[in-house]
Amino acid sequence: MNLNMNSMESVVAQIQGLSSNSSDITQLHNFLKQSEELLHSDFSRLLSSLAELDPSIHSLGFLYILEACISFPVAKEHVSELLVSVARFINSCSAEQIQLAPNKFISVCKKFKDHIFGLETPIRGVAPMLTAIRKLQSSSEQLTTLHADFLLLCILAKCYKTGFSVLEDDIYECDQPREFFLYCYYGGMVCIGQKQFRKALELLHNVVTAPMSTLNAIAVEAYKKYILVSLIHLGQFSTSFPKYTSSVAQRNLKNFSQPYLELSNSYGTGRISELETFVQTNKEKFESDNNLGLVMQVVSSMYKRNIQRLTQTYLTLSLQDIANTVQLRGPKQAEMHVLQMIEDGEIYATINQKDGMVRFLEDPEQYKTCGMIEHIDSSIKRLMVVSKKLTSMDELMSCDPMYLGKVGRERQRFDFDDFDSVPQKFTV
Repeated sequence: MNLNMNSMESVVAQIQGLSSNSSDITQLHNFLKQSEELLHSDFSRLLSSLAELDPSIHSLGFLYILEACISFPVAKEHVSELLVSVARFINSCSAEQIQLAPNKFISVCKKFKDHIFGLETPIRGVAPMLTAIRKLQSSSEQLTTLHADFLLLCILAKCYKTGFSVLEDDIYECDQPREFFLYCYYGGMVCIGQKQFRKALELLHNVVTAPMSTLNAIAVEAYKKYILVSLIHLGQFSTSFPKYTSSVAQRNLKNFSQPYLELSNSYGTGRISELETFVQTNKEKFESDNNLGLVMQVVSSMYKRNIQRLTQTYLTLSLQDIANTVQLRGPKQAEMHVLQMIEDGEIYATINQKDGMVRFLEDPEQYKTCGMIEHIDSSIKRLMVVSKKLTSMDELMSCDPMYLGKVGRERQRFDFDDFDSVPQKFTV
């Protein structure tokens, strides 16, 4: 049925009159639940109703009406206007009120993201989605269903620094496994964009080793990038999996990543010409996976690794000798690589511009500066927090009925009377 003027006015009046305190808002919430069919009946009345409400005061009511608005098909010429309204609501709404209807808020944000993708302007969604995450979270330790969408927007908009700010939070609460997979995968890509390869490895490692009953595409793509980032950051890749990796991943991931494992083998030889030939041969495969740029960084990193090997053998070496050994085009290119590595802290060296000689030095860090002590202290404190969290989670799990039921069923598979008891002491 269509809304008449009086029924819509009644909804607006209830929203305006029941948004002042918590008991009124609870009453309003029940009223809005009962009015959902009305709200989804007439699009034309909804937009005019929004103009009568203040999103910062009437956040819950505004959310219900906005969710109904955005669920209708929107003409292309009106999409931009609607996105502005949604962004304003996200920025000004009350976190306490929208947390009463989190699914509604998530639905609005996801439709907002879809329209942003449709307009191919991802940068418009970055700031509002970050605000939405903060308002939806009960704490910074919670992974929401909006995290992955936000990180994807950051990747498409190349706003890697903004995306990285979310990845600095330690996550302990996660409801949906798929959201965790996407969060770690997109987070790894954001870290790659920021050249934060150590953090990227950590996140991609989480995807590859996470529990899974069946292999998923996210894990396969994460494993490919994990191989490449390992080569860039560590100069090597181990094909063995940690013991806690699911058997499904251990059996199948390598089968879907053969060109990348072969690339790792070629990288291990240290011969740049062979590596470049292999990359050229498999260029189409890497390009179809959208990994060619990362593969080229792998090739570039081999020059660095070969220069690092020289520091273990020589105290001084000419730029020309470095260029010849590492297969660079000349001393100028060798100088460029050495200077970049010095700036990045990958080697310690000085260059004598007069005779073109490079002198390799020892690591000057003595681990007794104020900055290093503060770094060690903060790391210890963080480990203590993680330890307490793990203890708390272990205690909760040991009391969980579902977990205890499963453990009980597993134990019934074995007859422990068939085994001798373990002696407390041994006598020799």
